[in-house]
Amino acid sequence: MKVTFKDVKTDLMAKITQGVWPPGELMPNEADLAAEYGCARATVNRAMQELAEDGIIERKRKAGTRVRKAPVRQARFSIPIVRQEIEAQGAQYRYALVSQELIKVPDWLRARLNLKTGQAVLHLTCMHYADGSPYQFEDRWINPAVTPDVRNADFSETGPNEWLVDAVPFSDAEIGFMAIEADATLAEHLGCAPGAALFRTERTTWWQHQAVTLVHLTYRPGHRMTTRY
Repeated sequence: MKVTFKDVKTDLMAKITQGVWPPGELMPNEADLAAEYGCARATVNRAMQELAEDGIIERKRKAGTRVRKAPVRQARFSIPIVRQEIEAQGAQYRYALVSQELIKVPDWLRARLNLKTGQAVLHLTCMHYADGSPYQFEDRWINPAVTPDVRNADFSETGPNEWLVDAVPFSDAEIGFMAIEADATLAEHLGCAPGAALFRTERTTWWQHQAVTLVHLTYRPGHRMTTRY
């Protein structure tokens, strides 16, 4: 039976939990572990890389791999598809494009994303509904220099959220969460009173150090976000 990286990861984790390698202990190198498990070194490498990403072990070049004395728990976020999010709640999803325009990059965005002066950016605003009620207002900026196909994309039926996930990879992401008060525009779109407390997510993604998109996702009053780690 072929040994997979998941098999190796599970066994390594079991040995760490059982104290075979206590906190601070130097673990065997990849070559020795590959021989022990009867698999390729790349299989061990992937297993150990995942353990490092999980905060269980610490890998240092030339210094080897050690079990962390204090495991680091990391919160991870995938790029969610709002349609799937709404449908998972048992609600009917509806999307509406509010506005779409290709414009010269505003100074605040140029500085924020390290774009060139005078560069064109695509600005879209969209609404997402759950069972006919406002759910999320999307205010998004896309960099056509990294996503040239976006100039010809049709967002009348499918939102930029789904289009980007399907069409454009990303190597880095930054996510922020904040509470804001509804201005007149948000109050109108989300069906609430001006000044109402709203939850907003701000997300920026990059591909190889070039900004792909910055988006503000603002939710209706009472929205609750739950994550697991």
